[in-house]
Amino acid sequence: MSGMLRTLVGAVLAGGLLMAAPVAHAQVESGPWTSYSPTFTVQERGCGDVADLTFRLTCSTASGDQRAERRYATYTGGTRQFEGSFRITSLGGTRISLKQTFNDSTPGPYFMLAVERGGRLYAVHGGATVATGATVGATVRVNTVHAVGSQHRTYINGSLRHTYASPGGSFYDKFGAYRTNSGQGPATVVWSGIRFWRK
Repeated sequence: MSGMLRTLVGAVLAGGLLMAAPVAHAQVESGPWTSYSPTFTVQERGCGDVADLTFRLTCSTASGDQRAERRYATYTGGTRQFEGSFRITSLGGTRISLKQTFNDSTPGPYFMLAVERGGRLYAVHGGATVATGATVGATVRVNTVHAVGSQHRTYINGSLRHTYASPGGSFYDKFGAYRTNSGQGPATVVWSGIRFWRK
């Protein structure tokens, strides 16, 4: 192999390695943001099962409370940001909620991001499509930015995809796998890279 060819092959391999290197993600929107670590509790109801960051609904029951989630500490006021990536490893059912911003004042789920079989992500209240491509095996990054009393914004893979007016009050974040009123399991969802910021 000539010296020039070795140089060319080396450059191509180096470029390939750079392209294959994991991408470091960070918060969306301008700061300054302060990182923090809210406490959480694990919620398993019905056929829900949680093992660290793997959330399973093991049944196809289309009624009752079927959930496997983490419920984080309540916040009031300010602006809060959640970041996490999910990968659906199996989806025998459909219409499974993946991430919620829960209104603890009303109370009730204020914003629910759910997935249909086929990979459509949608806002449960109103039904708007947020994104597509959340198919089995795909990794999808979710950021929610919640300015309490102003607006809730949802980013998918770094792009703003949904905005929603927000009342004041107290709220908390939840994520995992949760059967919506029109959905059913089974489903297995693996989350990673969970981070929180506030300002």
